[in-house]
Amino acid sequence: MENDHLIKMANQIGSFFKSYPDQEYAAKEIASHLKRFWAPKMRETIKGISARSESMLDDIVRTAINKHL
Repeated sequence: MENDHLIKMANQIGSFFKSYPDQEYAAKEIASHLKRFWAPKMRETIKGISARSESMLDDIVRTAINKHL
């Protein structure tokens, strides 16, 4: 799967949870969603993308991946 597509999907998930008042809880829920519904290969790819500072991931998505995935 293309990296741009994974970034877009992850950011869409993040957009849903971004409105939660507790951002730490939101980050945990984003990571939980990725664990439940994304294949291991997709999760590994998005982790690599998140590690690059120039990635286009939203901040809450990057936090979810780096802290909880």
